[in-house]
Amino acid sequence: MNLPMNVTQDELTEVLLNIAPSRPVFIWGAPGIGKSSLVEKFANDVGLTCVSLLGSQLAPEDIIGVPKISGETSEFLPPKMIARKEPYVLFLDELNACSQEVQKAFYSLIYEKRVGEYYLPKGSIVIGAGNRVQDSAIVKTMSSALVNRMFHVQLKANPQQWLTWAYENGIHPWVLDYITQRPDHLFSEPPKTEEPYSTPRSWHMLSDILKEYGAGEKQISQDTLRMLIYGCVSATHAGMFLAYTKQLGNKHLLSDIIKGTEKWPVKPEERDVLYFLAQSFRAKLIHELPKKKEKMNKDAQALAYRAKAMIKELAVINVEVAQMVVLADEGEKLPEWFMVEVVRDLPRLVKTA
Repeated sequence: MNLPMNVTQDELTEVLLNIAPSRPVFIWGAPGIGKSSLVEKFANDVGLTCVSLLGSQLAPEDIIGVPKISGETSEFLPPKMIARKEPYVLFLDELNACSQEVQKAFYSLIYEKRVGEYYLPKGSIVIGAGNRVQDSAIVKTMSSALVNRMFHVQLKANPQQWLTWAYENGIHPWVLDYITQRPDHLFSEPPKTEEPYSTPRSWHMLSDILKEYGAGEKQISQDTLRMLIYGCVSATHAGMFLAYTKQLGNKHLLSDIIKGTEKWPVKPEERDVLYFLAQSFRAKLIHELPKKKEKMNKDAQALAYRAKAMIKELAVINVEVAQMVVLADEGEKLPEWFMVEVVRDLPRLVKTA
């Protein structure tokens, strides 16, 4: 399933608070985007225990229980994990990775909060989650009967909201600073091949690893750092993150270049740093320049004026890198009004592209 509308982390919390108490909610989203952690946070916020079942590892009897003879009749005894006395949040993770038989076992549990003759305690909440077909994850077709029993919502990664969470949860400062500069690198679509890729979960993992190695507090060799980074996030983002770490100890900080107190790096051995700074510069322009010129404030006006001078300086060092800032083929485009001004003020740069 690929819904036409997406929600951010904060919006999902609102959905769960308003809908989940009365209707089961199913959260769609790519692996590592934060579905599980958001459900656990929601359960904690409403003061309930979160009980997670992993759909890909379940058999039907794990849901409906096993039969017991009682007098002249038999009854099913629900699993201890489900049969609780106090209300709780039942989180059915990877629900759409279940076999059809397991999905059938969920019908009454999801819709009626019932397993055989056992009903979940009043106030219990049922939430499901799963990956999409395009995510190259273990996914099975969800029966129409099961789909129709739930409210569906699709989660997307929101860099600003993730950064707020990251600051509160002690994410490594390198990761915080990098995603602040390159919010577009927080998430990348799952690749078709078996290789690491960038998600909120993989950046969290990199943060934990950097802490274990004491990165920032002690010197780590470039080879070791390369191994750590490339083992967590996508290769493109790993290369940029490595370049970011190289510029931490020197004067080439983007904020200083924008202020005019420092210059773009020009040494051949600093070419990867130059490329990182140029990409970060482009991301900053996309993020801070409004789509319409009439919505410009004083800060945006100052940035736009300085940006043209910086692009001109960059073109003197490396025309291709300057063109990448202005005319990158992938991702979001620079505002049209800004491009008109670049064509007007820097025609040579555009004509040689």
